[in-house]
Amino acid sequence: MSTNKGFVFILSLGLLVLSQRSSYAQQGRPLYTAPLGIQAYTFRKSFPRDVTGTLDTIRMMGFSEMEGGGNGMDPSDFRKLCDARGISIPSVGAGYEQLMKSPDSVARTAKILGAGYVMCAWIPHDHGMLTFENARKAVEDFNRVGKFLKEQGLIFCYHAHGYEFQPYETGNLLDYIITNTNPDWVSFEMDIFWIQFGGGDPVVLMKKYGKRWKLMHLKDLKKGAKKDLTGLTSPENDVPLGTGELNIPAILKQAALIGIVHYFIEDESNHVNEQVPQSIHYLKSLTVQ
Repeated sequence: MSTNKGFVFILSLGLLVLSQRSSYAQQGRPLYTAPLGIQAYTFRKSFPRDVTGTLDTIRMMGFSEMEGGGNGMDPSDFRKLCDARGISIPSVGAGYEQLMKSPDSVARTAKILGAGYVMCAWIPHDHGMLTFENARKAVEDFNRVGKFLKEQGLIFCYHAHGYEFQPYETGNLLDYIITNTNPDWVSFEMDIFWIQFGGGDPVVLMKKYGKRWKLMHLKDLKKGAKKDLTGLTSPENDVPLGTGELNIPAILKQAALIGIVHYFIEDESNHVNEQVPQSIHYLKSLTVQ
């Protein structure tokens, strides 16, 4: 980044790696063919310091899509900066309380940014103890907000975080939330890391609920990491794609089958400068035989 020589050096190394022939590559067509997307949270440390420099870095890395807003910047101004760099914003995030209190404001910002999706990533609950009442209220709230957003020409997605795997009847609370929300109003974003962390199987869930899944966060979980139902873990458990325990090729194949078209690499580690180029390199290396 323009304000960080070390970052530029690391980025240059990463881009050099990407320009080299993949060590994984074999004969065959590319497995990953969607636009390269990034979740803005990945650059949570650099955006507050230098918005334009961070966007330049995102573009240099090859990203043409981003999920996220303007990090406090006026959305019209942020949109102009993104447009100038060929970066579109298919999806934006919004907090649960913000959605409940001001869905009109959320919709207005999403439209200014050019987004078609609004994503919520957290249901309020006691740490590690999502209850049926929490889930029941979320279903009621999601249906109401999702209906409103659809009327505004937007698609509402809930981003599951793994804590929804609390047992319920013959399944779990994620099953309850998905089956009790109206498919016309509520869709879902699959964060494959958090699904795995909560004890779920991304491929199985995509087969089970099909087109209810509309968006995907791509990230990998460190092999042997201890799992629980908190939806929280050390950033050191977020590792480059292809180096953790998730079966990325199988996930991408199933995601393509159900029609997911927007994928966002999200890296919550403290080593994004090194890890993001590795993840891009891995995605580009995958082929279908």
